[in-house]
Amino acid sequence: MTVQSLPNFIKKRAFLTPDRPAIHFEGLTLTFKQLYERSVDYAGRLTLKGIKKNSCTAVLMKNHLDTVVILFALQLLGTKTIMLNTRLTRAEMTWQLSDSRAEFLLTESSFMVEGEKAEMEISSLTVLSKEELAESESVNPLLVEEIVLTDICTIMYTSGTTGQPKGVMQTFGNHWWSAMGSALNLGFMESDCWLCTVPLFHISGFSILMRSVIYGMSIVLHENFDENKAIEDIFTKKVTIMSVVSTMLTRITESFGDRVMPVHFRCMLLGGGPAPLTMLEKCIDIGIPVFQSYGMTETASQIVTLSPEDSLVKLGSAGKPLFPAQLKIQSEDGSLAAAGKAGEIAVKGPNITPGYLHRPDATANKLREGWLYTGDIGYVDQDGFLYVLDRRDDLIISGGENIYPAEIEGVLLAHPDVADAGVVGVPDARWGQVPVAFIAAKNGTVLADGMLKEYCQERLAKYKLPCTFIFLDELPRNAAKKLLRRNLRDMWQKGRQET
Repeated sequence: MTVQSLPNFIKKRAFLTPDRPAIHFEGLTLTFKQLYERSVDYAGRLTLKGIKKNSCTAVLMKNHLDTVVILFALQLLGTKTIMLNTRLTRAEMTWQLSDSRAEFLLTESSFMVEGEKAEMEISSLTVLSKEELAESESVNPLLVEEIVLTDICTIMYTSGTTGQPKGVMQTFGNHWWSAMGSALNLGFMESDCWLCTVPLFHISGFSILMRSVIYGMSIVLHENFDENKAIEDIFTKKVTIMSVVSTMLTRITESFGDRVMPVHFRCMLLGGGPAPLTMLEKCIDIGIPVFQSYGMTETASQIVTLSPEDSLVKLGSAGKPLFPAQLKIQSEDGSLAAAGKAGEIAVKGPNITPGYLHRPDATANKLREGWLYTGDIGYVDQDGFLYVLDRRDDLIISGGENIYPAEIEGVLLAHPDVADAGVVGVPDARWGQVPVAFIAAKNGTVLADGMLKEYCQERLAKYKLPCTFIFLDELPRNAAKKLLRRNLRDMWQKGRQET
């Protein structure tokens, strides 16, 4: 079989469009040529520290220009890069470093205490700070001129919302085909500029970085999400595309005032679950084109997307699979589910992970005959649009009835005074399980149980009604803004023990 390869992404891009702006960060702009030259320089510094082709190198850094440079330097050297979540506890970080068998950890001063403790616990690990690298010498590095599409580029651990996380292997081919699928769906213009306020260590952020060098597209990088700064840069930096989740988009719409989105902005790529009708209607008023999407670490970003023209007529849908991808719904008996019937979502395509790092059993369980069995429950309608109901693990079975927490959350999030909502199933002597809702109210709003119960009674079947409403200042979410239902279950259990 012929090995498929491509020129190294960042080197090829610097050759094709050297003077085109590559990245804007805190008042500094680098062209693709400048970004490449900095990356080569850092590749030389890393070479002196012992990092070389096929080294397994972990990165624990915030969104920063330095992080981008170092990530491309590692690609130029041909290493396998483990992307670590900056919100991990020390124990979680050490576990992932050990599980991935990382030889090096590249980090920054704010995480050096955790890094040094990990180095003490893992004898084979060498920890380097970016501050140390900045002061070190550089040599002419041995650069990888061609990348093999099946070679591992990055390893990202699943969020670990249930059980221990697994290292998802992502090949250069996965990232390439993810970029191709996105371009065929969203289109591409030379003037495109993507605003990245999501973490680079997450696939939503890293995929923007890869699209940048593949397309020759500028990105505006923020250290974190601030709705006012995001709105300002959309106008002043001529941003055309931005990736968000519902909570981010809500904050943007609430801060927009009486302005309307500039005509150059053409896509708000929304992940993390379906958008409430009230939010979509607000986006229409402001002139924000919303592309709802479905994807995961294992699919190297979006694999199903809903275009704006379908957002209201197919409310709640994630859309149709991107051009290189396939989708099916499998019933519990292994047969294909009919339109409208719920089952496990399975996807297939060249952007699908080859498997989980050092986990052949998990790989064999999830990947079968080229299909990734996601563990998500959903259905497709008569027109082929996907509707994601929930995670199989989060399904609530109450009196023999299936209850999908996301459906209840969607109803609650449509309430004008609810900022965030999360639903979990808890044990019940009579029904087996019943739903409990956790609510964060909008600033300055006081919500009462009775008000929300009445609101839900008008919109949900009786067996789906939450038995209890628990009010929090903020719901627990990970860095990718995914709701941590496990934490909600722990809160409920702790509350039961204290009463």
